[in-house]
Amino acid sequence: MSDIKHGKELANMDNPDKTTEISENNLDEEIPDLGESDFINRPSFSDDIFSPENSKQVEISELSKQAYSLLKGNSITEAINVFKKILELDPTNNYALVGLGDAERKNNKFNEAIQFYKQCLEHHPSNNYALFGLADCYKSMNQFPKAIAIWEEYLKFDDKNITVLTSVADAYRKTKEFEKAEKLYQKVLEKSPKNAYALIGLGHLNYDFKKYREALVYWEKVMESSGEFVDIRILTSIGNCYRKMKLFDRGVYYFERALERSPNNFYGLFGLADCYRGLNQQYNSIIYWKKILELDPNNKVILTRIGDAYRSMNDFEKAKESYQKALDIDFDSYAMLGLAILCKLQQKYDQAITTLTHLKDTEDTNYRVYLELAQCYIEKKEKQKAIETLIDFQKLGIKNQTISDLLFELTKNDH
Repeated sequence: MSDIKHGKELANMDNPDKTTEISENNLDEEIPDLGESDFINRPSFSDDIFSPENSKQVEISELSKQAYSLLKGNSITEAINVFKKILELDPTNNYALVGLGDAERKNNKFNEAIQFYKQCLEHHPSNNYALFGLADCYKSMNQFPKAIAIWEEYLKFDDKNITVLTSVADAYRKTKEFEKAEKLYQKVLEKSPKNAYALIGLGHLNYDFKKYREALVYWEKVMESSGEFVDIRILTSIGNCYRKMKLFDRGVYYFERALERSPNNFYGLFGLADCYRGLNQQYNSIIYWKKILELDPNNKVILTRIGDAYRSMNDFEKAKESYQKALDIDFDSYAMLGLAILCKLQQKYDQAITTLTHLKDTEDTNYRVYLELAQCYIEKKEKQKAIETLIDFQKLGIKNQTISDLLFELTKNDH
């Protein structure tokens, strides 16, 4: 299994429970929805698919076999050329129109694919392959309501199709409709208790709604049924649940299992590093942050994480160096915050205030900016400025207990 790319940036500082907006908050990066829809697995062509009454139909039959064979082998351009030859012989041929839709969908040209599927449905309204290809396109374009409408129309006539039920449930999950998604996933499990797609989907669903214990139940069922061949993404997802629950030692176990199978797996490396951070084993966390940097040297968020780890170890020079490397790549508010905290720890309060005020003025809503700024003012015996800073945060309409507690402490004698 190839390692998973991590295209999304991470962000955070010292709070282990606010561990960057990585794909852990969007596990679809790790365990995708149904991939190539089962409906797009075209039937094998036999002599009775076409009734060859003349040489043209025989030719179309042979071209269709050839085109779908090419498409199955990912020779997409060649397949498109053959499908177009069929349309020259039969302009409304359903196999060619659907095949062209499939080919464009494989190329991620969803608008072009939609046109072919719609053209097929104009001439062949009951063609399920075109119908589901169309729904898949809408799903891939994040137009979930359109995809749902197509699938639900089909379910009126066949409510036992597991692939369709799972697809609709996935779409409802994407639109944050928990109850509708759960109901359909459970309906699939009633028909097929070990259905991996439904179990994985329920895991995603509960994870998305921060129900980590419930997510574990479903993903562990997949792991049990898969045995030693369990997908690495299941291991990292289970690890992420434990990490979110702050059961870091358990998370370590699953991330290590994933890395035994795939040493450069981004999610395994990130999860393991973050678990060690949660266990306050900063030295170990740095080892795995640096492994990520070996694969992605310009990842400014990982550089910031390394800076945080060095700062926690009181190695201020290395911390500053890491933060600066991140900022050399691009502006990063967390690296700036890290530098400001370094200044505060070194009692360089004016420098810290300058940096934190800049972040505040750029409408940064991270409570840590306001908290650190207020604490700098407290150290400088400027209590009123500290109070004003905390009040400014509350005016943003964001609730934070740490901010509220400090503000209460500063103002309790004023009442």
